[in-house]
Amino acid sequence: MKKEYRLKKNEEFQEVFKKGKSFANRQLVLYKCENQNQEHFRVGLSVSKKIGNAVVRNQIKRYLREAIRHMDPPLKGGYDYIVIARKPIRNMSSNDIQKSLHHVSKKAGALDRRK
Repeated sequence: MKKEYRLKKNEEFQEVFKKGKSFANRQLVLYKCENQNQEHFRVGLSVSKKIGNAVVRNQIKRYLREAIRHMDPPLKGGYDYIVIARKPIRNMSSNDIQKSLHHVSKKAGALDRRK
């Protein structure tokens, strides 16, 4: 994912948590907040230490970034998203994570049907 598509700063995360709405399934929580300053979407990833050691957490983040990159239809532009992983994601394959992310995105109305 390109740098302009990422949320990195704590202030950006806090703004999405305060102003955004959350949607969840058993494996993921998705926060969605409108950002009119941008025409494309931005995504922040959060994987807690409770899920596993650094190797496991980084692997889950790689799977999530790859799932976001391959989403069809893609996420809507003009929004900031935060994806938080829950414990059950630890035992899932890359394909299962992709399906779970698509499910929670659809639930949030975050998919861009025009593309």
